[in-house]
Formats: sequence, structure tokens, C-alpha cells
Amino acid sequence: MSVLEAVAGRRSIRAFLDKPVPRSLLEQALAAAQFSPSGYNFQPWEAVVLSGAPMRDLSAKMLAAPPQEPAEYQLVPKGIGDRYKARRDETVGHRMDAIGVARDDLAGREAFARNNFRFYGAPAVLLTFIPRVMGPPQWSDVGMWLQSVMLALHGLGLGSCALESLYVHGRLIKDFAGIPDESHVFFCGMAIGWPDPAAPINAFPRTRAPLDEVVRFAGFD
Repeated sequence: MSVLEAVAGRRSIRAFLDKPVPRSLLEQALAAAQFSPSGYNFQPWEAVVLSGAPMRDLSAKMLAAPPQEPAEYQLVPKGIGDRYKARRDETVGHRMDAIGVARDDLAGREAFARNNFRFYGAPAVLLTFIPRVMGPPQWSDVGMWLQSVMLALHGLGLGSCALESLYVHGRLIKDFAGIPDESHVFFCGMAIGWPDPAAPINAFPRTRAPLDEVVRFAGFD
């Protein structure tokens, strides 16, 4: 596929086939992602990849634990405004429609959200950490690295889903992975596996703002 096809075709996968992912494919994708843009070449991303028993153990620990206090970081900014809330609500609505949960069924939505801590049944999960010394520019670099990882996985026929929601168990995850809380922030997880093509949750409409809503051109004839 072309780069444009990869960018437009990648989507978050929340249902996976019961099929293991070879470590060699994960290493191939992660090695390619090492060439992601990085200001001053800091490469501020650090990660741990789990599968099998360690992955199941972490899932069980998160499902049994209450959310940490205080939170690892603030996931949703305060005062984000109606424009961003509308974008969020639209995609959440499509997602709930795909699994047959009414949009006002808060209990059903919460039950589905707990699948984040099961990694949506994926056979592998990537856990991403950022050194506390890093600031907003370096967090941006980590985001570009994560995009590179997801595109590389997509190019290899794999699917992925970024799991920022795991931030509610950031310290638990760091303790499990042997990452010092004093020096690192847990950023997000990423479920990785072979997409289930028959699952409706992998095919609901994806919506994005029209280009002229987010980009302005000047100086072109």
C-alpha cells in the first residue's frame, strides 16, 4: 500500500483473531518506527511489550484494582469546548451503535470500556513510558513514534488500538513492568494483533473534521 493508503486506512481495532503475533513482526515494526521524527534526537519513548502469561497477569491486576489517586495525568482537558465534545460524542456514538449498546446506557458503556483493561483480546500489548524530565515537545515526539508504530503494524497486516485509558493504573503498570515511578510517567498502552474482519466494532464509520475546518491556506494561486 502507498503511504497515503496506510494513513487513511489505519483504524483502531477492538476485536482480534485468536492468533499469536510473532515477535519478529513486532521487532520489524518497532525497528522501523525508531526513525520517527525526534527533536534533538532525544528519542524520548520507552516501551515494554507483553504477551502470554505476563499480559494476562497485568490484565487481572488492573481489573481488580481501583483507579489510582491522583491520576497519572489529566486525560481530558478542562474547558475543551463544544467543538471537541461533539467530535468525541460522535465517534463514541458510532462505536456504541456497532456493539448494540444504547448511547444513554451508561452501565453498558462502562462494561465495554473495561475491555481496555483486557486489551480487547489482543495477543500482545505495548506499554509506553516517558521520562518525567521530558516536556510537551517530547510528548509530541512520542505521539509521532506511536503513529509510526501503528502505521508499520498496519503495513504488516496487523491491527492496533492505542489505550490511553490505562493511565488510571499508571503506577500499577510501572510497578509490574519494573519502571520507576519517580523517573517515568506511564503514557498509554497499545493492543496489537490480527484484526477480526467480521467484527462490527472494527467497521463503524470513522468521522473526521473537514479539511477546511482545521487547515487554512494562504499565498496559493
